[in-house]
Amino acid sequence: MPVSPYDEVRKTWALSIPIIFGELSQMALHIIDTAMVGALGYKQLAAAALVLAVMNIPFVLGIGMTISVSQLVSMSHGRRDSAKVSHYFYNGFWLCAATAVVISLGLELGKNILYHLGQDPEVAALAVPFLQIMGWSVIPMLLFMSLKQFTDGLERTRTAMIISLLALPLNVFINWLLIYGHWGFPKLDLRGAGWGTFITRSLMFLVLGIVIFRHKLFWRYIAVRSRQWKLSGQSMRELLHIGVPSALQIGLEGAAFAVSGIIVRTIGATSQAAHQIALSCASFTFMVSMGLAQGASIRVSNSYGTLNRERILVIGKTTLWTSIGYGIVCAILFTIFRYKLPLAFNEDAGVITLSAVLLLYAAVFQISDSTQATSAGLLRGIKDVRFPTILIGVAYWVIGIPIGYLLAFKANLGAAGIWIGFIVGLSCSSLFLGIRFFRMVRRIGDQPGAESGMH
Repeated sequence: MPVSPYDEVRKTWALSIPIIFGELSQMALHIIDTAMVGALGYKQLAAAALVLAVMNIPFVLGIGMTISVSQLVSMSHGRRDSAKVSHYFYNGFWLCAATAVVISLGLELGKNILYHLGQDPEVAALAVPFLQIMGWSVIPMLLFMSLKQFTDGLERTRTAMIISLLALPLNVFINWLLIYGHWGFPKLDLRGAGWGTFITRSLMFLVLGIVIFRHKLFWRYIAVRSRQWKLSGQSMRELLHIGVPSALQIGLEGAAFAVSGIIVRTIGATSQAAHQIALSCASFTFMVSMGLAQGASIRVSNSYGTLNRERILVIGKTTLWTSIGYGIVCAILFTIFRYKLPLAFNEDAGVITLSAVLLLYAAVFQISDSTQATSAGLLRGIKDVRFPTILIGVAYWVIGIPIGYLLAFKANLGAAGIWIGFIVGLSCSSLFLGIRFFRMVRRIGDQPGAESGMH
């Protein structure tokens, strides 16, 4: 039976939309925390921003590790192998747990680095206890993500989305109690925001765990636990084969944008503010691309379980065309509202003018930003992760960042030079990964043994 492109687009969006809303809800949690902390004072806000900046890379690496769960669960689900789904779920959960503990311990042991980053001593003193609480909250968050990747891999993406959305008002309420000391609770200020995050993440993990163990949709994978819930070195290696490169891919990209912020900071305060505004807008639109990439990755992985080359190719083509269309829409919106969007962040005329210019550059790379995320997700779906990680590293760190630096300081383009570097780096990444995907799909054979050739 021929594969319908229309049906594949519909199925990919049906799977991706709950993931997108889940991603946006996590972003909303950070925005809510920032707004509630900002009411305490600018030093508390600066301390929170410092902690989130320090935590960003290790946290993103941890999220990348959880991706391996959905990929292997989805592939086994495509083969209708319930026992293997359960086995990968169990091993993936403990791998994510170990990763979370390592990250939390690292943040705990390294907390005093905040005193040596050139910050206001009072800001650093406020930041340390906040970092400790937020660091330990990584454990319930990554455990929740491991369960989420399991349900996502089974194409039950609405489950985690509903829990993530319900967590928003809960987080606001707990923050209201603990930050400001209402209803007889102690007034913990910034530490209250940390405890609000820790408690919310813990409840998200517990609720999703209860759903998995109680709901009939997942019972077949729980019922075989006596035989399949055993740690396996081979399964751990398979998970790491996908998890480590996936973490590095996300980490390399996140680090590139973080370094760009440090570079822009040396240019001036106006450039830094405008850069942050444009980057915040681009980060918001990127969440949709990430959700679409994850949905497509799960669907491709499912088809890869049966080596269905035709379906993989159709999913890949339709998702890339969809991401191009989405990128065009974002580019148009950024161009039309380039003077309106910055007003949500700042009212300084100089900042708004420069932000409008940077948003034009952001508009240019919307298509390549969306397609490179999608291509990376499609490649993860066929378990091709090592070489794409090298391609991403080259695109950002060998091409994008150096070009941006040269244009910013040697060609005196300032912050605009950094953003031109983004355009070049993202375009190269998109081109490299897209070519790689179609080349690798052509190698997928008709026999199960062909799978090993994709490693």
